[in-house]
Amino acid sequence: MPDPKPLYDAVLTGNAQEAKALTQQALDEGVDPLVLVNESMVPAMDEVGRRFQANEYFVPELLISARAMKAALDLIRPLLASRGNQPVGRVAIGTVKGDLHDIGKNLVASLLEGGGFEVIDLGVNVPPEQFIATVKDRQANIVAMSALLTTTMPAMKTTIEALKQAGVRDQVKVLVGGAPITQKFADEIGADGYSENAVGAVALAKQAIKA
Repeated sequence: MPDPKPLYDAVLTGNAQEAKALTQQALDEGVDPLVLVNESMVPAMDEVGRRFQANEYFVPELLISARAMKAALDLIRPLLASRGNQPVGRVAIGTVKGDLHDIGKNLVASLLEGGGFEVIDLGVNVPPEQFIATVKDRQANIVAMSALLTTTMPAMKTTIEALKQAGVRDQVKVLVGGAPITQKFADEIGADGYSENAVGAVALAKQAIKA
């Protein structure tokens, strides 16, 4: 096993090119891809999260670290899938209908991938029917919704109601977030969880899977 620190440092500092090269080198040497994930990448993203919460890192640093991790994961994911490794959980994530903002959603999606989740990114302006179809067709067990506009917040409640009507609400945990969203609003619409930032969203998703 090569030293895990160079890959850890590449993800931590957001050096995507280096992260990809080190991952490829390790895979070529026969290193188990899960070892790279568990000993270098996840610890690096945990440290990124700690620094973010301590106000040592900010959104730009989060984004470049997530990008570096994604570059490494792009090499690892097919190998894990081919040998049948199961993800921690399967997340259908999207910005709700009427809202075209995706920076926060993309960041959460990247961090969830780094946390071992399979992420089905539905993009922006996602209608309730698309969330429902993903739950049914892809067996997603978490629905994660984002909204940045107060005018699109009601679409979250509409989606939750649609999940109920489709008979799949009990199969999923619904997590919500975005600048105007609050814990009070999440409670009012019947969501299972709310986080004010991307780092918290990953911890929330892990708790939801265990619940």
